[in-house]
Amino acid sequence: MRRSVIGSAKALSNCSCQNHWNVRLLRPLASSPSRFLSSTSVLDSPPPPPSSMPPVSLDNINPKVLKCEYAVRGEIVTLAQALQEELKSKPGSHPFDEILYCNIGNPQSLGQQPITFFREVLALCDHPSILDRSETQGLFSADAIERAWQILDQIPGRATGAYSHSQGIKGLRDTIAAGIEARDGFPADPNDIFLTDGASPAVHMMMQLLIRSEKDGILCPIPQYPLYSASIALHGGALVPYYLDEATGWGLEVSELKKQLADAKSKGITPRALVVINPGNPTGQVLAEDNQRGIVEFCKQEGLVLLADEVYQENVYVPEKKFHSFKKVARSMGYGAKDISLVSYQSVSKGYYGECGKRGGYMEVTGFGPEIREQIYKVASVNLCSNISGQILASLVMSPPKVGDESYESYSAEKDGILSSLARRAKMCAYTFGISDVQLTLEDAFNNLEGVTCNKAEGAMYLFPCIRLPEKAIKAAEAAKTAPDNFYCRRLLNATGIVFVPGSGFGQLPGTWHFRCTILPQEDKIPAVVSRLTEFHKSFMDEFRD
Repeated sequence: MRRSVIGSAKALSNCSCQNHWNVRLLRPLASSPSRFLSSTSVLDSPPPPPSSMPPVSLDNINPKVLKCEYAVRGEIVTLAQALQEELKSKPGSHPFDEILYCNIGNPQSLGQQPITFFREVLALCDHPSILDRSETQGLFSADAIERAWQILDQIPGRATGAYSHSQGIKGLRDTIAAGIEARDGFPADPNDIFLTDGASPAVHMMMQLLIRSEKDGILCPIPQYPLYSASIALHGGALVPYYLDEATGWGLEVSELKKQLADAKSKGITPRALVVINPGNPTGQVLAEDNQRGIVEFCKQEGLVLLADEVYQENVYVPEKKFHSFKKVARSMGYGAKDISLVSYQSVSKGYYGECGKRGGYMEVTGFGPEIREQIYKVASVNLCSNISGQILASLVMSPPKVGDESYESYSAEKDGILSSLARRAKMCAYTFGISDVQLTLEDAFNNLEGVTCNKAEGAMYLFPCIRLPEKAIKAAEAAKTAPDNFYCRRLLNATGIVFVPGSGFGQLPGTWHFRCTILPQEDKIPAVVSRLTEFHKSFMDEFRD
């Protein structure tokens, strides 16, 4: 019997969505003379002169906003967008004909195609009336149609345009929990999952929860994804840096964590949490399981919340490394929810899916008491709920087609094609070197540049080369009142149209300079990136040679 889309909505059980507000109306006192104006009323006084200052200026906005910076969309990107407009309005006005955006992990903007099964399910959920049409069977796969029915049955009113529970639709959280359990081999509770508009709001929520004042510190890797430094600044906390070891492939040493923890405490800072990004952004390293065990033990012994950024868990490119979630590692060590507080982040923006604009993600929150969970829920409820399309995508990412499903083969081909292409872009490119074509890894291409060294990209979507700039270039940057790596990236953009992000926006060991480059431009664009960069770099080094 065919199900009809038109039907009564499922009743929401245990609904606690009614809020009661006590509102006091302010009234003038009975004895107030405000109703009676004398001959010396203020109405007869001349109006004050208009202020010469605007009501809002840099001098009187929240200083935490001024302190906040987000380099991934900073000065270089703003300049690139202006150049792009100039290329449209004045073709031929620059020595390049297009802007090559290598600054941000935004795959579909650079040509990556979405996964067909995911988009079919989304389309059917957003327009459910077509599910009953005969022609739908020929346009959509049978398992996409069935999955759309399953999801719609879980949505109150079968309406993707309606608000949901503030943690996310319960049935979708059930699906995600089952996906986590299948991945890790340990139970997952849907009540531990908070669906969010990408991983970023989840990070902000935890910073709001943990940071009480500027004396509360968050241990954060350097280099780091600027979301963390920005969020810590916005919420008024202290960033406690721990430095990744570039010489060992951006290794994370527990001894460095202990050193920075002790230093923070000596300054009167109370460390509350440790941020770990695995696979790394911007550094591209994948942590070994033994290393993760040491990190878990450190957090348990020091009473720190472990904030595990795992949004690149599908992006591992070297056979000798595998992704292991920190929850799996902690449980395999015998530590349960009562032993360690852990927050794990996942997003639909990365991996092989690259659905950045759909804004879907979640955090799994374990090791917090019911009274704290209630406070997290309260913060989530302030935003009502995350968007429904993002919620659906998060469930699809954690429960894709399986062997035997009609879409499995096409889904697998699309997934493998995207991931293998990313691996090739990280490693191989056809690069014209002199008069002969030589196959070089992209890391080799950077390493062949004078004064540049680059570690292997084991995972994620980025390379983070170190560049040793001549003293004359550093002084020129000082004269321009900018960081040396920003000076380099600005000159690179103006000469080639290539957009890199200066390493100073991610943090780096003092006295070193870097830039971040994504591996996301399509494969036919990579040679242009390498050749333009090579030509520019030689010219730059010659110009500023000491």
